[in-house]
Amino acid sequence: MMPLSENSGPAVIAAVIGLGSMGMGMALSMKRKGLDVVGYDITPGAVDRFVAEGGRGAASPADAAADADIVVSVVVNGAQTESVLFGPQGIAATMKADAVFISSATMDPAVARNLAERAEALGLHYLDAPISGGAAKAARGELTIMASGSRKAFETARPALDAMAGKVYELGNAAGTGAAFKMINQLLAGVHIAAACEAITFAAKQGLDLDKVYEVITASAGNSWMFENRVPHILAGDYAPLSSIEIFVKDLGIVQDMARSERYPTPLAAAALQMYLAAAGAGMGRDDDSSLARLYAKLSGAELPGSAKEPQSL
Repeated sequence: MMPLSENSGPAVIAAVIGLGSMGMGMALSMKRKGLDVVGYDITPGAVDRFVAEGGRGAASPADAAADADIVVSVVVNGAQTESVLFGPQGIAATMKADAVFISSATMDPAVARNLAERAEALGLHYLDAPISGGAAKAARGELTIMASGSRKAFETARPALDAMAGKVYELGNAAGTGAAFKMINQLLAGVHIAAACEAITFAAKQGLDLDKVYEVITASAGNSWMFENRVPHILAGDYAPLSSIEIFVKDLGIVQDMARSERYPTPLAAAALQMYLAAAGAGMGRDDDSSLARLYAKLSGAELPGSAKEPQSL
């Protein structure tokens, strides 16, 4: 999609609710493509930063969405999404008829279906569109979006989707399918991170050169995207959160709930969830999800880079 010009008609107005590491990148990506973007976050500093980058700020979700053709919600879960839509400052009452709500939160597919039904009953379009790719791809407008919804929802959302994503998968005509695809991704991501942290800490326990382990494994069959992406955090001893432990406590918990309702066994995901719960209980819930390596190190006596800086509570 080419940037809109003065001769191409009025700019599409997009509101972004949630200007965290993902939402900020998504908002700025849309702005670069010529959309008129207004942003809201519960943290005033995030709104200030967006305004400093040339965007428009809003005092509430309802204010942000009032004139928007497209609203992109980049919050944590289904409960927060429901609050954005139908809470005390909810946007459903202020959105224009025929506008589209793009839900990017990871949630149970049943919750996505319920929210879509309620929004569509008010004359709004709902696009179930969870995201993958991380903050760096969000900033470059190269996310993967797993979307499902009506044809009209896709058509209305298209300017935002083109600006935010490198790949948009159109997965069905009803909400819930996109959410289900995202949960398969999260099952794999959570297990792969746990396996990567287990392996690199096992290498440390054996006294191996961890930089060399990383070099060899990323060129070998045992590599995974998560090993390649997360192990550098461990090698640097840097656990500043890009994706936190609590994210996978939530997401693998949803996987377990879904699997239990289907009477489907997910033993690997269940084992990984226990490790994330242990890490959260050890005080690392808000730290990067690669902090599972620190938990393995604490349990085994292995030494990782930066371990001398570990807080005594661990």
